[in-house]
Amino acid sequence: MIHLLRTDPWQDLKDNYGKGGFERLTGMKKANPHLKVTLAIGGWNEGSVKYSQMSADPSRRAKFVKNAVAFIKRYNFDGLDLDWEYPTQRDGKPEDKENFVSLVMELKSELRKHDLILTSAIGASKIMIDEAYDVKTLSNYLDFMHIMCYDYSGSWDKKVGPNAPLRNNGILDIDTTISHLLARGASPSKLVLGLPFYGRTFIAQGEGYFGDPTDDKGFPGPYTKESGFMGYNEICATVQNTSAAWEVSWDAKTDQAIARKKNTEIGETKVVTFDSSRSIANKIRYAVKLKLAGAMVWSIDTDDFLGNCKVDNDTFVDYTPKPEVKLSFPRRVNDNFPLLRTINEAIIVAQSEAEQEKAIEDDKDNEIPHGSTGSAGVCFQTHFLSIIVILSIFSSGFFS
Repeated sequence: MIHLLRTDPWQDLKDNYGKGGFERLTGMKKANPHLKVTLAIGGWNEGSVKYSQMSADPSRRAKFVKNAVAFIKRYNFDGLDLDWEYPTQRDGKPEDKENFVSLVMELKSELRKHDLILTSAIGASKIMIDEAYDVKTLSNYLDFMHIMCYDYSGSWDKKVGPNAPLRNNGILDIDTTISHLLARGASPSKLVLGLPFYGRTFIAQGEGYFGDPTDDKGFPGPYTKESGFMGYNEICATVQNTSAAWEVSWDAKTDQAIARKKNTEIGETKVVTFDSSRSIANKIRYAVKLKLAGAMVWSIDTDDFLGNCKVDNDTFVDYTPKPEVKLSFPRRVNDNFPLLRTINEAIIVAQSEAEQEKAIEDDKDNEIPHGSTGSAGVCFQTHFLSIIVILSIFSSGFFS
C-alpha cells in the first residue's frame, strides 16, 4: 500500500517545486493502459467518529460526494476506496450500518456518471461484519469489497496466535470470513482477498506455542520500529541470520509460518507469525477455487523489494500434482519482491489447476452412454484479477 498524505502538498503536487506524486503515479497508466489507480480515504488512525457524523447528515454526505468526485477527477484517479474503520465501531453508532449504505449508494450514483469505480475496505470479524455492513446491498453497489483478512491475532490478545490463518478455529480465520460474507449475500466476483506482507510479534513465556501467554506489546522490527509488527523484509532478514538462532516452522493447520527465538536465561521466547510465500500461494489457490475477484496486499513496501533474502524453496509444496492434472511451476528469474511475484505465479498455476479439474469434471458429466449419439463441448474461463494496488490518502480534506 502506498500512503499519500493530502496534507503534504510538496509530496503530492508539482506546485512550488513539489514532487508531483499524484501525477507520477497516475502517469503510469500511459505505459500500462490496463492499470487502475484509485484513491483511498480513511484508515485506522482516522478513527470512526467523523465518518459516523458525516454519513448521518444528508447534506454533509452530499458535500463529501461532491468534493471526493471533484478531487478524483482533478488528479486523474480512476475511483475511490472507502476505508472507514469501522461503521458502528470505535465510538460509532448503530445507525452507521444504514448510513454507510446511503453513502455508498450516493457515491456510486455520482461516480458512475464519470465511469469511475467505487470500492471499500471491509473488516474480517464475523461480529463486525454483522454489526457494520449490509453485505448484500453493499455488494450490489460496490465494484469491489477489499476484505482485510489479517490481524486475526496480535499482542493485544496477550497470547500467541496466527496473524492471518487460512483456517483455524472456525471463528477467526480467512475461510470463516469469506464463507460468512458469501452467506450474507456477497457476490464472489466482488470479494478481494487481503494478504499481509507482514507478521505479528509476541514475547511469550515458555516455548511460544499458539495459546501461550505473552505481554501486550510484542517487539518491533529494525526498520518499521512498531511494537508487535514486523514487515516481511524484516522477518526474512532476521530469521535467516544464522548467528541469531531463530527456528522457523510451518503450521499446516493455519497455513502460517512461525519463527521462534528462545532465551533460556530469562525463560522468554520471541515469536513471529507471518505469511511466507507458501502461505501466499495457498491463499491464492483458495481464492481461485472460490472464483473471488482477486487479491490485495498490505503492503508492497514491506515485501523484500531489494531481494536480500533467500527465496523460499517450498512455495508450491502443497500443490500436489494428480495423474490427470499436470502442473507447471514458474522458474523465477529475479529474487526481489518474492511475495508479490508469488501472487502472480500462483494465479497462473492455480488457474491452470482449476481449469483442468473443471474439464475433467465436465467430461465425466458429459460421458455418452454406449450406443447413444451426441456431442458435448467444454468452455471454461476463470476471471481473477491479479493484484489490486490502492493508493491511499488519510485526510479530512473532503469534509471541509
